[in-house]
Amino acid sequence: MSTPRQGGTNLLAPRRLGSTGLEVTPVCLGCGVLGGMPGIFGYDVAADRGVATVRAALASPLNFLDTSAGYSDGESERRVGAAIAQHGGLPPGFVLATKADPDPKTGDYSGDQVRRSAEQSLERLGLDSFDLLYLHDPEVIGFEAATASGGAVEALVDLAEQGIARHLGVAGGPVDLLGRFVGTGAFEVVLTHNRYTLVDQSARDLLEQAKAAGVAVVNAAPFGGGLLAKGPEALRTYAYREADAALLARVRAMADTCAAYDVPLGAAALQYSLRQPLITSTVVGISAPERVDQTLAWATWPIPDELWASLRTLAESGNDPGSDEEGGS
Repeated sequence: MSTPRQGGTNLLAPRRLGSTGLEVTPVCLGCGVLGGMPGIFGYDVAADRGVATVRAALASPLNFLDTSAGYSDGESERRVGAAIAQHGGLPPGFVLATKADPDPKTGDYSGDQVRRSAEQSLERLGLDSFDLLYLHDPEVIGFEAATASGGAVEALVDLAEQGIARHLGVAGGPVDLLGRFVGTGAFEVVLTHNRYTLVDQSARDLLEQAKAAGVAVVNAAPFGGGLLAKGPEALRTYAYREADAALLARVRAMADTCAAYDVPLGAAALQYSLRQPLITSTVVGISAPERVDQTLAWATWPIPDELWASLRTLAESGNDPGSDEEGGS
């Protein structure tokens, strides 16, 4: 598959991921949905389809993949690991990120649990170490518990010092909380989800804080769980909960405006994140091999300045629907 280009410019050229020294494509394959989480996403994904999706990504211009120990109790990582094995290993320069999670049965999120989570992830993925390991959803225990002596953050730092995790990140929902973790200096990357989209820019201050701290930003869920890809006629939820009438009306206006320019709403929603210079890479959940090509097409779809002007007005109107809500990333 050739690398998509527009006007002679490589729109998927890797970018430096903050201070990590890693180079990642502006689009990252999100593997939450391909592990099969119907309770969140509304549909299941068969194991063979999940593996095939990762294999398609490994053969594409993308070089960045995001998964988690907590996605379907490790099933996402198992499918990613199977795809890597079938591919004969990760391609040169490919960056794989995963996340340490609490125990799914007991809720334990201690330092010892973080170490167990990392060990189990390595086994499922078939790897010896991590390019990037996130502390996942720290809102589960809060800042004080996570940063306490012997806690989750200390365990992650220990894993980094041992060379098991080459780089550390924090991934979660509430942006104020993520900002506190950025302020610790322990993390090189912060992942925010559902807080920088066409209808919610509540992560803007976090993006600025991260830049000032030299921390790279990865933005997940640019479609808000699907609404900004499928449109309000097909889906009526945003960020995994019911969307109110005002939000749906804004999305409908965006979809109509895009249609007038023959631009898919999903292309505009994805590029809204890709065009933000404070965001290094955008995580797109993909659950079928053909969606890899569709995502690449959306990432490089020609969008005229006139459409951006109209979308910007719609994007910056209304409330931030996800700013104070928690949710999985």
